[in-house]
This record gives sequence, structure tokens and C-alpha cells, in this order.
Amino acid sequence: MSGSETIAAANSGTTPVREGYEIDLDRLDAWMRGHVAGYAGPLSAVQFRGGQSNPTYLLTTPGARYVLRRKPPGQLLKGAHAIEREARVMAALGSTGFPVPQVHAICTDDAVIGTWFFVMDMVEGRIFWDATFPDVPRAERAAYFDAMNQVLAGLHQLDYARLGLCDYGKPGNYFARQIGRWSKQYRADTAAGRNADMDRLAQWLPANIPEDDETRLVHGDFRCDNLIFHPTEPRVIAVLDWELSTLGHPLADFAYAAMMYRMPPDIVAGLKGADLAALGIPNEASFVAAYCARVGREAIPDWDFYMTFQLFRLAAIFHGIKGRVLRGTAANAQALSRAEAFPRLARLACDAMERA
Repeated sequence: MSGSETIAAANSGTTPVREGYEIDLDRLDAWMRGHVAGYAGPLSAVQFRGGQSNPTYLLTTPGARYVLRRKPPGQLLKGAHAIEREARVMAALGSTGFPVPQVHAICTDDAVIGTWFFVMDMVEGRIFWDATFPDVPRAERAAYFDAMNQVLAGLHQLDYARLGLCDYGKPGNYFARQIGRWSKQYRADTAAGRNADMDRLAQWLPANIPEDDETRLVHGDFRCDNLIFHPTEPRVIAVLDWELSTLGHPLADFAYAAMMYRMPPDIVAGLKGADLAALGIPNEASFVAAYCARVGREAIPDWDFYMTFQLFRLAAIFHGIKGRVLRGTAANAQALSRAEAFPRLARLACDAMERA
């Protein structure tokens, strides 16, 4: 089984609700009758295999299907698993016609199912876990990449103030704050240890921040497996997983999406090593040019800085996972594989730094 197939198998489909994540369906049914327009039971629930950070469930009734996303049970770090932020940003975006599931209601009463949660529509379509889009005919693949590009460029052109999201994050100085945050977390995790590439990156990045300081609404985790495509057309009908969304720099957000070109497919959905021409997939330069044309930029002069930053950020996240694995607080197979991938990510970030 390939790396992308392994990732897909671990995250695709549903499973019976896992132990410790049970829901009182009678209480949920009563709550939905009062808060979800048109709802009618009886109600059943299964759990999606993905959505490990915020457990996610498929709710089925005789006439409709919904998705419930909740905070995980147990003691949580302050500010973590902020599902109320996800619901808020999706509701705001939905009012503009941006492709997100319709949010019906959010519940901040722990007495219903034990944690805060929100309910949204189940969007029927296709999710691609492999960035080569193997199930799409070669002649159509470029259109799928253009659809991803179009949706992200559209997000970055929205006026977050008009959406009522002025307090959704801190405007300005995004890179300095982010680099400081991830460098601090990397250095503080003594269990995971130090890495020479990360030490170089943590020193180089703050000294090379571009002068261009811009604030937009950013997704934070924009990649093909966080999108739902139309069942038959090259069109994004829903963008999922807004957990990392905030006010930030649009070029950081775009670099995260374009990071697929530098990413091996066994780490996250990536294209590194793929024969793009043979696959009918636009190359990195073409993807960047299409984005620039959509947002009115002539070019991105500091492109390799943005790519270095995002690879460093992801490496820092994987370094934290490594620390949790070594401390015995993250023992699942996906956590272990990400811990093992950490040094490779740090090296990829250094490769981008050296290009810059």
C-alpha cells in the first residue's frame, strides 16, 4: 500500500462511535428538534475515521444527513479545539456564497453531549487523498488544480471586516509572531530533542521576513484532502477543517497549499517525485502564476521564503508530535509515522531556505 493509500485508509469513511466518544442520542435529538430547521428523527450516528483533533460524526435521519463536529472529551488546553471558531467562520463565509457546508447551529451547553459542538450539512461529493488525483482522467486533472487555485484566491480577496471577522485574529506582523511561536515550542520540547536543520531555520527565518505585510482571512490547512469536489465536475463545493483559520498573510496560506509540490506523498498529500507532465498536472511555477493572475500580483519575489516558512511550521508541528510519542501521549500509528517524518520535513525546509 502506498503512502497516500495508507493515509486515505486511516481517514476515509466511518466507523462505529469509538469508546469514550459516545453521544447521548436522545438528548441530541431533543436539541436538534429545537435548533435545526426542518429536522425530524429518529437519529443515528457513526464516527468519521478522520477528524482526530475535533471528533466528527455522521448523523442520519430518514430525510437528511448532517455532520456534527465537537470538542474532544476530557481536559483541554485553553484555546485549543475551538470548534466555535470553525462554526463562526463557515457561517460568515456561507453568507458570501463561498463553498462551505451550511452551519445550522452551535451548542455551548456541555449537558447535551458532554462538550461543545456544532451541526452542519453533510456535503455529498469526492475527497481526494492522493494529490496526483489518480481517479481523474489525465485530460481533466489540470482543471481540478485550477479549481483549488481559484477557491483559495477567492478566499484571499474577501473583506474580513465586512464579514464581521475583525477580531478573528491579530492583523499584521504575522510572520514574526508565527516564527516566534513555533521556534519557542520547538526549543521547549526537550523530549523531542534538537535538530541542526531546525536550529538553522529558527535563526534564518526572523532575519529574512519580507517587508510586504498584508492581512487577509486565511484557512491555514488548505490541501486537496480538506476539500470536497463535485461528484462529477472539477469544482470545489466545500472547504472543510477551518480549525487553523485566522487573520494572517495570504502568501503564507498560498505557500501552504503549494507545498504539495515539495512534499513526499507518504507524509501528507504531496507531489514530490511525480512526473507532472505525464500526469497532466500543472507545475509549481504555473500554479503560482495562476494565483498571481487571480489576485492581481505580477509575481511573488520572496516565494522561497514563504515556502521555507511553511515547511518549518509543519516540521515544528511534527516535532511536537514526536515529543508526544516519546512521552507516550500520542501512540497511534499516524502519530508515529509523523514523528518519524520530522527530520525529513526539516531538511525540506532547509532545501527551500538554501534556494532563497
